Amino acid sequence: MNENRPLKSHEWVMNDLKRQIEEGSLAPGDRLASVVELAERYGVGRSTIREALSALKAMGMLDIRQGGGTFVKSAQPETAPSHPGMLHPEAWADRALTLRHILEVRRVLETGCAALAAANRTGDDLGKLSAILDEMEARMDDEAFNEQADVRFHEQIAAATRNPLLMQLMESMSLRLHDSMRDTRALWFYAERSTAQRLLEEHRAIYEAIAEGDAAEAKSRMELHIAKVEQVLNEKGAGT
Repeated sequence: MNENRPLKSHEWVMNDLKRQIEEGSLAPGDRLASVVELAERYGVGRSTIREALSALKAMGMLDIRQGGGTFVKSAQPETAPSHPGMLHPEAWADRALTLRHILEVRRVLETGCAALAAANRTGDDLGKLSAILDEMEARMDDEAFNEQADVRFHEQIAAATRNPLLMQLMESMSLRLHDSMRDTRALWFYAERSTAQRLLEEHRAIYEAIAEGDAAEAKSRMELHIAKVEQVLNEKGAGT
């Protein structure tokens, strides 16, 4: 991490919870306080807490159960999660179906958000999007960080629409976006035989279309971004 850049709220919340887990004050199987309680405890918004928890889930440290609370995993990860291309066919089939459903929702929602963001974005929106991309570039080798930054980038595009309902829809998908982002990014790399630099360039292309106010191009570039992963899913499903 760049020592000169102050930590964002979700980062220091994440780091504090991570420290408690590593030191044992939050033991395996412990249930964390609710999002509301944690927000009050840390003096931050609920979305900040959700982002911190999602980041720890992506690291394999937490189990977030829909409607059932958040728990410290009984066994902390020693190695990275399995690459989608290395999964057993039956396990992959279940995982791929869930990801395909999420991508279908993203195709409908995010292409529209990109187009509307191109029309309605402010200078502040562009600054935030650019800052996320700069962070991703500065921490290219930190995949856990970039998964979370990827989600923030897409959520910030929704915010740039200036439509609070679209922002709420994207926020409601936040946990699912985090759950799917590792698979999405891994599949992108697998399909393109490529690098984080290439994926960053795709994000910059979307940003540039929004910055230029070109709604049609922003929509097209977001469509291409999502379609690449859908194509890999279809190819794997056909056994190619």
